[in-house]
Amino acid sequence: MIVLKGVLRESRQYYLDIKRRIERRLVNLPKGSVKERIISGRKYYYLQQRVGGKVVHKYLGSKRPEALMKDVRARVKLKRQLREVNEALRLLQRVGGKS
Repeated sequence: MIVLKGVLRESRQYYLDIKRRIERRLVNLPKGSVKERIISGRKYYYLQQRVGGKVVHKYLGSKRPEALMKDVRARVKLKRQLREVNEALRLLQRVGGKS
């Protein structure tokens, strides 16, 4: 039983470390999504995000913002990983790995 508790404790610490790393990376990535609008036959790009309770659009220009889009995709991937890590931590807490 002592061995099992040790394994659970190590697993919990592992997931907490991953969670901290993910949260640190998320701070530097942009929130929202990139939206393309066609106005008078020309494409324009906007960063769409929530500020308070409102949806705000920030003009990015007429060139496709590849770097920003890459960062937004990375944020989405990290948020998915964070959900999985939180689920693992909840599971470990349920089985008694909190100690």
